[in-house]
Amino acid sequence: MTQRCVAILYQALPPPVIDGLRKDAKPGGYSDGGADIAVALRGRGVTVATPVAAPDPAVALDWVFPDTAAGIAAAIAAGADTIWANTVLFAGHPLEQVRAPVGIVGQEPAAMQRFDDKFATNRMLGDAGLPVAGSFLLSGSARPGVVALDGVAGAIAARGMAFPLIVKPVRGRGSQGVTLVVDLPGLVAAAGVLIAAATFGDMLMVEAYLPGEEMTITVLPPDAPRPDGRVAGGQHALRPVLRFDQRGGVAPYNGDVPVSANSVAIAAARMDEPAVVAMVAACEAAAAMVGSRSAIRIDCRADAGGNFHLFDLNMKPNMTGPGRPGRDDQDCLSAIAAQADGWEYADLLLAMLAARWVAG
Repeated sequence: MTQRCVAILYQALPPPVIDGLRKDAKPGGYSDGGADIAVALRGRGVTVATPVAAPDPAVALDWVFPDTAAGIAAAIAAGADTIWANTVLFAGHPLEQVRAPVGIVGQEPAAMQRFDDKFATNRMLGDAGLPVAGSFLLSGSARPGVVALDGVAGAIAARGMAFPLIVKPVRGRGSQGVTLVVDLPGLVAAAGVLIAAATFGDMLMVEAYLPGEEMTITVLPPDAPRPDGRVAGGQHALRPVLRFDQRGGVAPYNGDVPVSANSVAIAAARMDEPAVVAMVAACEAAAAMVGSRSAIRIDCRADAGGNFHLFDLNMKPNMTGPGRPGRDDQDCLSAIAAQADGWEYADLLLAMLAARWVAG
C-alpha cells in the first residue's frame, strides 16, 4: 500500500434538517471513534496528521479535526493526503470541496444524505426484490404518503400488519428513539412523545417487528481486501454478528451497553445455512445498490419462519476499537466481525484505507 498521511474528521457541524427530519448528533461527534482509528493506524505505521503536535491517547480531540471547511483545510495543511470522514455527511458538506490529489475514506456526502432516510432506502431495496421489513410513515397530521397519528389503526389493518410493532425515527442513530409497542395505546403514546419532542423531526416509521434472530452485517467496498488478502472486486460482507440480550425487543444503545457485551460473530459452520447465505447476498446487493464507497453495516432480523429481512442500512457505522486508555471493551460490531476471520481492529481499518477514493 502507498504510504499515506491520514487525517480523521469528527462531527462538529450541526446536523441539518432534511425534509423536516433530522439525525440527532452524537455527543462528542464521533471523536472517540476517530481517535481510536488514528491511534490504531499510527500503531501500524501509517502517518496520521493531528491538530496538536504531541497528541495524548487519552484525549480524543487531540487526534481529530472538525468536519468544517476550516478543519479540513487545517488537516490538509498539516500534511494529510487522505481525509477519513468519520462523521455524518450530507449534500453541501465541506467534504464535497476535497479534490485530487487528496483522497477520501468514507461515503459521498449526497449518497449518505439520501440513504440515511431509512424508510425511502428500505422501500427502494424492497422494490428491487430484496427482503425488507414492512413499514409506513407516521406524523401528527396526514400528508401524501404519510399517515396521521389518529389514523394509525386503519393504516395497520390496511397493510395486514399486527402487533407487536416498532416505532422509530426515519433518520435515527443507533437504537435511539426505537420502541417496541405491543398494542395501539402503546403505539399512540410512544409516537406522540417522539413527535412532540421533535428530536428526530416531525415524522416516524412504524415497522413490522420480526421475532427471530437479529444479526448485523458489515459490507466492505470492492477495493477493500478481504480477510484472506484477496481483492476480488464487488461489495463483500464480513462474518455476520449475532445480537443478543435485547431490551424490550431492541438492541440497547452502544453508549449504554458496549456491543462487545451483547454481540458475537456467528460460527463459521453457520455460513452455509440457506437463510444466512440469502441474508449475506441481500446485504451485498444492497451495498451495491447504494454505491457504497466505504464500510457500511446492515441490521437484519429473522421472521417467524427463520427468513432474514433487512431493516436498517447504516452508511456510517460506528468504528470504535481498542488501543487507547479505557477502551479495551470498545470493539465495534464491524471489528467483532473482522476478528472472526483473523483480522485485528487495525487490519479492518487498513482495508478501509485501501478503498480510499478521489473526487474529481
